Amino acid sequence: MAKSRTAAQPPFESIYRHGFARVAVATPRVEVASPVANLAQTLDLARQAARQHAVLAVFPELGLSAYSNEDLFQQDALLDASLDALGRLVEASRDLPLALAVGLPLRADDRLFNCAALVHRGRLLGAVPKSYLPNYREFYERRQFAPAAQAVSTSLRLLGQDVPFGPRLLFAARDLPGFVLHLEVCEDLWVPLAPSTLAALAGATVLANLSASDVTVGKADYRRLLGASHSAKCIAGCLYSAAGPGESTTDLAWDGHALVYENGERLAESIRFPQQPGFVTADLDLDRLRQERARMTSFGDNAQAHAGELREFRRVEFDLGVPAGRVPLRRRVERFPYVPSDPSRLDERCAEVYDIQVEGLMKRLQATGLQKVIIGISGGLDSTQAALVAVRAFDRLGLPRRNILGYTLPGFGTSQHTFDSAHALMKALRISADEIDIRAAAQLMLERIKHPAAKGRRVYDVTYENVQAGERTSHLFRLANLHGGLVLGTGDLSELALGFTTYGVGDHMSHYNVNASVPKTLIQHLIRWLVHSAQFDDRTTAVLDRIVNTRISPELVPGSGEEPEQHSESVVGPYELQDFNLYYLSRYGYRPSKVAFLAHAAWGDRGEGSWPATVPESERREYDLATIRHWLEVFVRRFFQGSQFKRSAMPNGPKVGSGGSLSPRSDWRAPSDSPATVWLDELRANVPKGRRR
Repeated sequence: MAKSRTAAQPPFESIYRHGFARVAVATPRVEVASPVANLAQTLDLARQAARQHAVLAVFPELGLSAYSNEDLFQQDALLDASLDALGRLVEASRDLPLALAVGLPLRADDRLFNCAALVHRGRLLGAVPKSYLPNYREFYERRQFAPAAQAVSTSLRLLGQDVPFGPRLLFAARDLPGFVLHLEVCEDLWVPLAPSTLAALAGATVLANLSASDVTVGKADYRRLLGASHSAKCIAGCLYSAAGPGESTTDLAWDGHALVYENGERLAESIRFPQQPGFVTADLDLDRLRQERARMTSFGDNAQAHAGELREFRRVEFDLGVPAGRVPLRRRVERFPYVPSDPSRLDERCAEVYDIQVEGLMKRLQATGLQKVIIGISGGLDSTQAALVAVRAFDRLGLPRRNILGYTLPGFGTSQHTFDSAHALMKALRISADEIDIRAAAQLMLERIKHPAAKGRRVYDVTYENVQAGERTSHLFRLANLHGGLVLGTGDLSELALGFTTYGVGDHMSHYNVNASVPKTLIQHLIRWLVHSAQFDDRTTAVLDRIVNTRISPELVPGSGEEPEQHSESVVGPYELQDFNLYYLSRYGYRPSKVAFLAHAAWGDRGEGSWPATVPESERREYDLATIRHWLEVFVRRFFQGSQFKRSAMPNGPKVGSGGSLSPRSDWRAPSDSPATVWLDELRANVPKGRRR
């Protein structure tokens, strides 16, 4: 049984229970050559960041002395005052529950170094000299400073402490797994092989750059590009603090630019040219970084290639002091992780999904030499999406749409609503349309196997349902033989994850499945995008709108006849929640408790955060933690224990998104006989049960 992690841990409602670390990047208002005033600014911002439950605050390059002192750095009075300010900061930090990365000039080995120092709880944990000194255009740093390579000492006696000194220091928090900090200074990030690149390979997950970086037109965009690319290739969090107001404007200007990136994604950015000192905060997902590095085998290979240099890194361990109590997540968590939500890129992303699916089908048709496909058209989402892909593929190949053979296959539970939608869709898309009523064949099968329903009893069990699913698929395959085509699969990623598909001779099987890595929520979104962007004529758009607003149902149980009787989500749970669970469990391997925490952050309040424009107001729902826990337990049991055998034998189909494939030939390989015990135990031990509303 999984052991509860509540002992000596923050509560479930805290980010520090779930592998996050809140960091702050500050932009103080400095005064040139005024360490006392700059210390006051630093302490004020540090206290504010501590009240925001941050565990690290990063300040600009030479922030205690100011950066733009030029030859004043050669004055002992300024150097003494800067060191004294550091001493006062160390003393004041005894009452501050966070680490502070500050910049100042330090003397060592008869040279002067531009350094980043890490201060924590009355200790100076280390000092990192700048490795690369710019001496071009407006920069003349070599006039005052020496590069790190000229340092002889590996430790300094500062403020009564022996302090590790050098560019290759890693500061590792013992009480926050995955928090390993590396400091570097400004230009160090701008060179082809940054010191922080090697630090990341050596284990650093949080890369902090203390920068001055005067501002010129267009430079901010380059900083953003640098932060995004560096954090992505290093699979790390990158913190960047540029000097701002108060620096000398004799020849330069400063914009006080603060940035936080994580694995290519910008989490926080300050306003530029601030009129007041301030800071930004972001919640770094340390688990995500750890998981990504472990999965990306080339990251380890790259580390091995630099093993000699990585051995030179020294690890400084310390107890960070994780905030107690409730610390809610301050991070945007997409409700629909598979759905493109950025309005500025909506068209591009949606078109790309279709292009991937279409390219997959085109290649398969070219490889087989076949010029026909057979699709079962149900009037539901999945078969509609497959038909849309087929139409695009045939148009690009120059093949007539009549070679797309669409069949509606009504059974015992087919409603008039979906039946009409199926015929309307085939007509609107101008594909070949036909109908085969499977009820007689299914009835014969029920009689042959002596099922009670064959004699009129209302026994609508899994056998009753699968007889119909099997008859449909059997007909499609024989039609493919007859017409010399391939059966185009329609089942989606969500159904594969939940095992909500009839194995073998059922909707599980096809010759090629274009929807295999497209989840249900994304299919809904894509069809709504087509409707909203009016990419088809009015008649087709009306049919698509009708289909996307039809309640999801397998339609295998008899009902009123007008509307679908069954509701899939009453069995397997809301697809919007289950797709969320699928993404974070399969893509990142998170603990179920963390998935529940993230789901509650995303879905707990419908009024918070942004919604994709394609989600109607009436479908913008919210879920309490108890409901999230209930359906996550359903997902865990179905995904890990009950349905892997279906995924192990799934047909070919193209991978669409980074978190979107369960094919054993692509992203997901797992035993078919694994129990779900460890996931269920972890969930039950660490997620409050509560009561569902």
